[in-house]
Amino acid sequence: MRNIVNKLIQSSGRKNYSVDDAIASRDMIIILISKFKQIIRGVFVRIFLNSSKGILFVGKRTSIKHKKKISVGSSVFFGDNVKINALSKKGIQIGNNVSILDNGIIECTGVIRNLGEGLIIGNNVGLAQNCFIQVRGTVEIGDNVIFGPSVSVFAENHIFENPDLPVNVQGESRKGVRIESGVWIGTRSVILDGVVVGKNSVVAAGSIVNKDVPPYSIVGGVPAKIIKMRK
Repeated sequence: MRNIVNKLIQSSGRKNYSVDDAIASRDMIIILISKFKQIIRGVFVRIFLNSSKGILFVGKRTSIKHKKKISVGSSVFFGDNVKINALSKKGIQIGNNVSILDNGIIECTGVIRNLGEGLIIGNNVGLAQNCFIQVRGTVEIGDNVIFGPSVSVFAENHIFENPDLPVNVQGESRKGVRIESGVWIGTRSVILDGVVVGKNSVVAAGSIVNKDVPPYSIVGGVPAKIIKMRK
């Protein structure tokens, strides 16, 4: 059974993926039943998407609004209680082998007077539980990116230059966020508007990133600063 499962997984695009030998046959059956239910949910969701290139797994109680603005690649997984609001100017594009685990939220638009721009997610991207992506300016996530649990990304900032006016009447700036390929963002980190997180960099857990992160660097702290270079 394990060999069959490995072949099925690898045929879906995960070439170097194999099931742990320690998983018992009974546990494997439980997993397969769960995956089958997710595929059935995914079949119904795919009907309403803009495009879908392969199998889509959808967990329980997952809510996806404005599906026609979403394009997904093959072997995409949405966990339980995921909430996606794709209403935006350019919609959401998701690559191959992407996982958004339980309780993840993607919010493209907060108020309909000013739509968000859009979200692009590359291939082989994993977002752990409770991640939040606020799309106002454009958010781009490259290939082979890992988000730890409870990572937040904000592509908007409030203007507060005039101290005599309430912040909520001064408008917003939307520079956008770009997270380049090969990045690992540790649990509970926050990426703020206008930031570019450079290729193959690491953001330590609990960091608040308000400035660009150089490629191949390790940053951490509040606000995040360079700890050392990987090269």
